[in-house]
Amino acid sequence: MSDTLLLFLTLDWLARFAIFAVIIFSRPAVGAQGWLALVLVFPIPAILVVLWAFRPLATARRRARFAEARRQLKIARRQILMSQHCSPPQLPAHLVRAAQLIERVNLFPAVGGNNIEALADYQEVIDRLVADIGTARHHVHLTTYIFSDDAVGNQIIAALVAAASRGIECRVLIDALGSYWWSRRIIRKLRSCGITVRRALPVSLTNMEALRPDLRNHRKLAVIDGRLGYIGSQNVISAELPGGQRSKEFVVRVNGPVVLQMQALFANDWFLESGDLLSDGALFPHERSAGAARAQLVAGGPEYRRSVIRLLLDALVHTVEHRLVITTPYFVPDEALLLALEGAAARGVEVCLILPKKGDHRLVDLAQRSFFDRMLEAGIDIHLYHRGFLHAKHVSVDDDLVLVGSMNIDLRSLELNGEAGLLIYDQDTTARLREEEARNIAGSERLVRAEWNARPALARAAENAARLFSPLL
Repeated sequence: MSDTLLLFLTLDWLARFAIFAVIIFSRPAVGAQGWLALVLVFPIPAILVVLWAFRPLATARRRARFAEARRQLKIARRQILMSQHCSPPQLPAHLVRAAQLIERVNLFPAVGGNNIEALADYQEVIDRLVADIGTARHHVHLTTYIFSDDAVGNQIIAALVAAASRGIECRVLIDALGSYWWSRRIIRKLRSCGITVRRALPVSLTNMEALRPDLRNHRKLAVIDGRLGYIGSQNVISAELPGGQRSKEFVVRVNGPVVLQMQALFANDWFLESGDLLSDGALFPHERSAGAARAQLVAGGPEYRRSVIRLLLDALVHTVEHRLVITTPYFVPDEALLLALEGAAARGVEVCLILPKKGDHRLVDLAQRSFFDRMLEAGIDIHLYHRGFLHAKHVSVDDDLVLVGSMNIDLRSLELNGEAGLLIYDQDTTARLREEEARNIAGSERLVRAEWNARPALARAAENAARLFSPLL
């Protein structure tokens, strides 16, 4: 047998093995579609990727830590519910199931007494966060997917360094891959000033304790003194993007009992990465209510057996009665969510998608556009934002419910990444978000079905080809 034939047969069987592994181990099962497409189109590189990427979603040590973290969350949950300053909210009947769903999976109950500010200006978010870090009395906790070594990153670093010099305990958690290009410099700067920094989900070719490289901590949140929190879509990086675009974000600044849930989530992530248990009572202060808004933290990630964010979106789509608006930079849904959206439109709900006209990933753009025919045919409005890159992630349901956070509408966010969002049961917050949605629509062009259907056949082919890889995006 010639060497060439032997090599061919070896690669052929390796490709077969890779396909078998994809089918057996993909979670969720729909993810196998993208992996199979990758193996069939690029067999040799795909073999190496599959062998490296198909590690467990959680190692034994990480599962043990997560189990311990869950026990600590249960303790924190009891303390929150027992606090005299935590007012159990009375939710409308049609919203109770969504709240119960989150509580059963995440252990976070809906709580009243919160004050919530909507922040849509990029620099205002940075300035407010810097100012709040400057008034910290005990600690500052920050989780971000991207922490860049640019003007914005250095502004946050300066605030943290100043806080640490006053004796404030500062902890920073950055995603190992999202912040890969800057992490060494960022970590060196912060640690030299006494700030504790951890990489979330470190990537390694050789360390089998490292998780799959495609599993990321995509959360963006900050907690100051256990009293004040920020959560939304914005990373620690300049708004200016290559090509002259400017990123548009949406963040909420929160004061009230729900901040304790954000603190508990940070403590959970910190323990998973460091093994250090943050149990100091000063991290979880119980104070008088700051407002009237009802809210509840939602968290998803590879450690959870059930995808609560995915289940929540389904519940919200089936709950909506009049109007549903989804704003997201990446819209690559699965069949179940597509059917739910079509069903909502069919029963008379006004369903609206606000998406960027030009995204930051060409393949995602193409895959996203492959769904437009079906959405338009179902009577769903699509608005493409053209005044920059729309990176905001939020959902509004009728006039009394808002979901704001880090999650995209794609398989990676809904099933794999560590994500965090805030479900807000409040008419005032919903009204403020409606105003932001109106501004985004004013800066968008509305897709017309006839014009969209007239696009070139080559564009359709490229979109459908990209859709094959959509479970990997």
